[in-house]
Amino acid sequence: MNPIIHTEALEIGYHDKIVASGINMSIMPGTLVSVVGANGVGKSTLLRSLSAIQPALSGNIALNGKALSAYSTAALAREIALVLTERPPARNLTVGELVALGRQPYTDWIGTMDAQDRAITASALEMTGIGKLAPRRIGELSDGQMQKVMIARALAQDTPVIILDEPSTHLDLMHKLSLFRLLRKLANQGKCIVYSTHDIETAITTSDAMVVLSAEKVHFGKPEKLIAHGIFSTLFPTDEIAFDPKSVKFVFKGL
Repeated sequence: MNPIIHTEALEIGYHDKIVASGINMSIMPGTLVSVVGANGVGKSTLLRSLSAIQPALSGNIALNGKALSAYSTAALAREIALVLTERPPARNLTVGELVALGRQPYTDWIGTMDAQDRAITASALEMTGIGKLAPRRIGELSDGQMQKVMIARALAQDTPVIILDEPSTHLDLMHKLSLFRLLRKLANQGKCIVYSTHDIETAITTSDAMVVLSAEKVHFGKPEKLIAHGIFSTLFPTDEIAFDPKSVKFVFKGL
């Protein structure tokens, strides 16, 4: 099996600032991959680069063996669904209407939906547990509800790759559990799921592979191998926070 996302010597950032470099990874279909690291280390920048929202500074990104830059916007919309943390500006749309926008890459220029489009939209609403919210205006939703709506829109887009920036933000413990179960189910069904998170401990126990960004280096690999190489101990000041590989937890010193 060939990787669905592959990077070589990838360097990301902005014209006046390199955020991270030397990013080499091969992400396979049907895997759940988390991106972790301290605040400001470049998690969102990496996800934006992988989804072609932000150009890479140098290096290569390939999607299904083809350079990411070679895809048209329309073709890429059938390959990658992106879920960001920002709320959409059109607050008068209903939940059902917003989720249905995920079908735009497949409909005609006026957005006419056929029976298959409607069935996929309904399935996305059901999978995220927000079917009852379909008639609600998105301006009336809580942050947690809005997060689920955006994930449902990505599911309606029906792409082999879904990239999510901090999808568990604003979710309580039970809804986080529901989210990670959904992401795991989607990966088991063959989709490639790449998401960023601050919840490193949960990511370690649920991910097939992880991208760990630190100030010095970017690491990619299976969680158990990253633990064995002491990678998580490099993320935070060692005089304040320690990583215990046995319990797979971070320990605050002096408390």
